[in-house]
Amino acid sequence: MSVALVLLEVLPSGALAASSAGLLAAAVEAGEPVAVLAAPADVLDRAAEQAAGFGAVRVLTAEVDPAVLTGPVVDALAAAVAAESPDLVLASNAIESRDAAARLAVRLRLPLATDVVGVGGDDLGVVAHHAAFGGAFTVDGAPTFGPLVATLRPGAVDARLEAQPLAVRGLQVTASGAPSARVEDFSETVAPSTRPELRGAGAVVAGGRGLGSKEDFALVEHLADVLGAAVGASRAAVDAGYAPASTQVGQTGVSVSPRLYVALGISGAIQHRAGMQTAGVIVAVDKNPDAPIFDIADFGIVGDLFTVVPQLISALEAHKK
Repeated sequence: MSVALVLLEVLPSGALAASSAGLLAAAVEAGEPVAVLAAPADVLDRAAEQAAGFGAVRVLTAEVDPAVLTGPVVDALAAAVAAESPDLVLASNAIESRDAAARLAVRLRLPLATDVVGVGGDDLGVVAHHAAFGGAFTVDGAPTFGPLVATLRPGAVDARLEAQPLAVRGLQVTASGAPSARVEDFSETVAPSTRPELRGAGAVVAGGRGLGSKEDFALVEHLADVLGAAVGASRAAVDAGYAPASTQVGQTGVSVSPRLYVALGISGAIQHRAGMQTAGVIVAVDKNPDAPIFDIADFGIVGDLFTVVPQLISALEAHKK
């Protein structure tokens, strides 16, 4: 049976990143999902158990120094490729995993597909699915040699696999000695929040320039809390100081693919649509009937968002009761 190696990010706590379950569910379309974990020794056991719970049929582990960036992870991936001869190596399109995947492709001279929204297979091998031209088209691409290395857009796959029995095997990793940055010191900033992380969230409420001020952007946050959604923003809203840069959705921000995307006061410039057009259901509220966002919205409301959104919040709160 063909094998799909899946690099899973391990957080300092030992928990897996939120993208992990979707990565394994995506990989099964191309082969047997085998997880690769490169993390400090004291967190590997917890991470391996969680990987099996997410559907990994086997878990390959490698102990790495967390102070050394990327290089040891690439070494572990290269060892996993040598051990498993996979048809696919899949990682998240998040910064750290994307970096590791690109370096692996260069080191082993393998084809690379980034920011895919899914993978599959045909008689000739693995096929990568891309959202092109701002999500207006879906394009399939396939390598002509070697296993494909691909990075998956977080949130692009909703499916989940059944848990598997835990089967762990340590990798025999040979250090490459490739230059790597090293973290000498860091300070942790804790920002408690009950909202889900924007990247990979199942629902997102985003606000644009139409909110008018940082104070009125609170309306976006209120609706997001009622829906249990993450908060996003257009570049115009971020540039105006309504929301932090970490919330920016679009070509120069975060690419999201939630089940539900609510756009409030966002005109829908192509740069913004490139980062959210693959959402399952798009709801837009804007007072301009000619706003481009309505071209891709599944449900559109032409009206004053300061009238529409409070009514929506009231209706949702009443429904919860």
